[in-house]
Amino acid sequence: MTSSFVYGAQPFNSLGCPDSAKGDKAAAAPADKKEKQAEEEEHVPGEDPQLSELTGLFVVKPESATATKGKDITFLAKVDSSNLTRKPTMKWLKGKWLDLSSKAGKHLQFKETYDRNTKIYTYEMSIIKVVDGDAGGYRCEVTSKDKCDSCTFEVSVQAVQEEQQDNILEAFKRSGDAGEDAGDLDFSALLKKREKKQEQPKEEVDVWEILKTARPCDFEKIAFQYGITDLRGMLKRLKKMRVEPKKSDAFLRKLDSAYSVEKGKRIQLSVELADPNAPIKWLKNGQEIKPSAKFVFESVGNKRTLTINKCNLSDDAAYECVVGEEKCFTEVFVKEPPVTITRLLDDVHTVVGEKVEFEVEVSEEGANVKWMKDGVELSRETAGSKYRFKKDGKRHILIINEATKEDIGMYYVFTNGGESKAELEVEDKELQVLQSIADLTVKAAEQAVFKCEVSDEKVTGKWFKDGVEVKPSNRIKMTHIGRTHKLAIDDVKPSDAGDYTFVPDGYALSLSAKLNFLEIKIDYVPRQDPPKIHLDTSGTGSRNTITVVAGNKLRLDVEITGEPAPTVCWMKGDRVVEEAEGRVRVESRKTLSSFVIEGAERDDEGLYSITVTNPAGEDKAELFVKIVDVPNPPENVKCTSVGEDSATITWDPPAFDGGVPVKGYLMERKKIGSSRWTKLNFDVYESTTYEAKKMIEGVLYEMRVFAVNDIGISQPSANSRPFMPIAPTSEPTRLLVDDVTDTTCALKWRPPEKVGAGGIDGYVIEYCKEGSDQWVKANEELVTKNQYRVKGLPVGEKMLFRVVAVNIAGRSPPATLSQAVTIREIMEHPKIRVPRNLRTKLIRFVGDKLNFVIPFQGKPRPVVTWSKDGVPLEDKTVGTHTSEVDTILFVRSAERSHSGKYTLTVQIENMLDSADIHIQIVEKPGPPIAVHVTDIWGFNAALEWKPPKDDGNCEIIGYTIQKADKKTKGWFTVYEHNRRPSCTVSDLVMGNEYSFRVFSENVCGLSDEPGVSKNTAIITKTGLAYNPPPFKEKDRNRSPKFTAPLVDRSVVAGYTTAISCAVRGHPKPKIIWMKNNMIIGEDPKFLMQNNQGVLTLNIRKPSLFDGGRYSCRAINDLGQDEVECKLEVRAVQEKGEEARK
Repeated sequence: MTSSFVYGAQPFNSLGCPDSAKGDKAAAAPADKKEKQAEEEEHVPGEDPQLSELTGLFVVKPESATATKGKDITFLAKVDSSNLTRKPTMKWLKGKWLDLSSKAGKHLQFKETYDRNTKIYTYEMSIIKVVDGDAGGYRCEVTSKDKCDSCTFEVSVQAVQEEQQDNILEAFKRSGDAGEDAGDLDFSALLKKREKKQEQPKEEVDVWEILKTARPCDFEKIAFQYGITDLRGMLKRLKKMRVEPKKSDAFLRKLDSAYSVEKGKRIQLSVELADPNAPIKWLKNGQEIKPSAKFVFESVGNKRTLTINKCNLSDDAAYECVVGEEKCFTEVFVKEPPVTITRLLDDVHTVVGEKVEFEVEVSEEGANVKWMKDGVELSRETAGSKYRFKKDGKRHILIINEATKEDIGMYYVFTNGGESKAELEVEDKELQVLQSIADLTVKAAEQAVFKCEVSDEKVTGKWFKDGVEVKPSNRIKMTHIGRTHKLAIDDVKPSDAGDYTFVPDGYALSLSAKLNFLEIKIDYVPRQDPPKIHLDTSGTGSRNTITVVAGNKLRLDVEITGEPAPTVCWMKGDRVVEEAEGRVRVESRKTLSSFVIEGAERDDEGLYSITVTNPAGEDKAELFVKIVDVPNPPENVKCTSVGEDSATITWDPPAFDGGVPVKGYLMERKKIGSSRWTKLNFDVYESTTYEAKKMIEGVLYEMRVFAVNDIGISQPSANSRPFMPIAPTSEPTRLLVDDVTDTTCALKWRPPEKVGAGGIDGYVIEYCKEGSDQWVKANEELVTKNQYRVKGLPVGEKMLFRVVAVNIAGRSPPATLSQAVTIREIMEHPKIRVPRNLRTKLIRFVGDKLNFVIPFQGKPRPVVTWSKDGVPLEDKTVGTHTSEVDTILFVRSAERSHSGKYTLTVQIENMLDSADIHIQIVEKPGPPIAVHVTDIWGFNAALEWKPPKDDGNCEIIGYTIQKADKKTKGWFTVYEHNRRPSCTVSDLVMGNEYSFRVFSENVCGLSDEPGVSKNTAIITKTGLAYNPPPFKEKDRNRSPKFTAPLVDRSVVAGYTTAISCAVRGHPKPKIIWMKNNMIIGEDPKFLMQNNQGVLTLNIRKPSLFDGGRYSCRAINDLGQDEVECKLEVRAVQEKGEEARK
């Protein structure tokens, strides 16, 4: 028994927990302990009712413990998942209903680990810095599909034990903060500390039971003894408890004090009334409820029911049932179902600087979720600009704008009904060189430009010459536009020659090139100088071969010497390259010829030649331009096999490798319906076969592959056909033989116990002879039903059969018959199985449909014949249909001629069996005949009649007699189900003449036409006459008299008003209205009405001048009467004036 007391007007229970946390709902809960125990036995709190009985899933259970206030404590639970089909779900609860997952944070922390070797899940709950409120009963529940287990434990909290000072000198302290000599000595530390005596546990006492039986003079003493400080509140509550409940006169059964219902479910509130005809009202929070689809009213006898459909949180309210002056009250509590996670988080593998999104989907829109990283809660207040939280219906998204190494870890999302986690891996992003810098050869006063391009446009870098950083000046300029970095040197001098290097910041990478200064020497030579081509291809790898990345620009400057100036001709094969504007062109200057290709393409690859000629001679050089590019996408990506959480992917190398050997491949996958691709590898994978793992069984995936060479990454391949990681089903169960004939065998079986997410596409049936291992497939197409008849089997052979289930993952293990089956038909005697309803005479109405299915058995198939009353059935309106196992007799519209005995005979050779079915077709009878009145005496009349000619093919079970008098001609029933063909009608009215009619009745009902009596019955009595007194007219003349006077009124100016009175008089009096003794004429401001003596004067929008004394005068020939009243008209006051008043 739990006692409760009041501390500072706040109710507490004996455990120290405030009852006000439950509010009025806790106070309204039923107090009958037996009912509570019955409810707890029916349904354990925190456990779904559909779960099966408890099973031993816990390997290690948390134990009760005593925690020290301010310290940390951890509880451990281990669950064995080796026999579970899916991951178990763990809930930590406090008390009955409080789900602690919603309280996770700095104070409560939860951890989950999994050992793949032992298949054991370990769950930890840690309470950080224990407080007094953590004491109480706890429970942990683990569920997995149809299995569950739970255990309870207690947590008690004890205070910190302070250590006594060993050195007494340390107890001498001075007050103040100035130093050792400041302040006064403080000896409080020398006081002895009393050891707290351990109090023996006290028995719980119900204080209210003591107060009920105590004397009023002892109330204060009892309150002090049990710590009750609010004495006035105690007396008020005690007064209410002593009031005996008044027995209700209107209710036989009232509403329960409280009802509980889950959100979205239906609930019924019912009462029983003492008066079945009493009107009733239902109120919600004091407002009357109207019938609707939401609220349904039902009335059955004296029971009244209010049904609330699809309860939501707005239905959590107080309800009343009102009958007359009496009421009964209740409260409805709507419990929200836990929000579950319908789509789990996915692990993310990314690189530094990329955007990361964790997406989860829950069961309800607008639900709240909590994000955590490595046990630390992420919220809008603490996350800052690094994290963003997004809601889209049921989807919740955590966005990390730019991932860094610090973001690596485990991310959790929690709801009050589940949780999910995912791991984030972040790697450093590799910097790729899209275009390296090239060697340059320039002359004096010309411009030298070094240019390179990298993959990240945000990367900065520095330029060095011979190891010394280059500083910008008027002549040297450095630019960074997008991914391109340039170093431009104007007016080149001999001192500018050297090795130039570009070093990106933050990367162990450098790009180098050489600047050659071409010094022009003027020598006096003969005027005839043979032409000479000065071609430098030393920096291009192999001699006279130039390699260009597709899309880049090639500019080859070739120095030409000769006197006189030679003529230059560039050719590709037999085609001359023109000196014109175009993508491939030649630019010529005095001593320099430049070959330019803008945006190199694959067709530009080939052998090029340059020829220079002058009168002194000719020179020629050849060079090969090689165009390299990223490879083509891989081809023919497909899934060759799947497992429970894996799949094997193969593909063909790209048709074109880009002119550079393929180094390897990168793989990505995504779920069907999702737009986000997940990288499966960051290091190049060299093989063309890959096994993808860590996939979810039953989910459709797609794969794509990228090819990688030294130039870069190809476009993605075409997506593979969707595939689903899934395992084959287990073998079918309960395979047995259903039937055997000379050439066939019928088999039946049950579906596999383990099906999986892929379901079952169908079954394959195979057979072979006993002693052989050559199995023959019996069906070409998959069988979807759980039965099949194998045909074309050899007679007399012993055969073995097996069944295999097939789904997208392949064939299951076979289910094989344990013994061979001999293919030979078994003789079986014919036997008719007459249904129970056909074993007695069957009665049907005319026009009904007849359809009787009568099963029989026998092998081989018996011969079936029908006969009626011993004659073979030849009636075309009666049809029969016979199959291998039953026969059907049917009539589309029954007639009376179909009545009789039907005989069914089944025969196999000289063996037969027969059964009789008796059918009677009936209809309504005809009317009785010869209905007549045989005798009349007093107020009675005797009737007789004869049975009808047509009894409707069944027995007459009674008659219905009706009477009608000649005045009203209305028929009234006198007798029903009268068995005899005669009756006596009593209680007839004297002076009336009566006719009678009779209906005959059988099992079909009353006859359509009645038999009407040929004569009538006149009820008379002699010697009785009535002499009415002469009529004397009453004098109704009277003088006017007001029955209702005028009443003084005070009205507001501008609002239409009316004054009224009532008058009586005959002849009808003349009415005169007056104001201040002046007759009111035809003033449109006044409207005078007279309705059956009720007189009304309507004054339209009165002003202050319309106040005064109003009178009404009634006058006729016999006199007059007058009434008057005072009308006060008040001015309209402004709100400000009213407030001041």
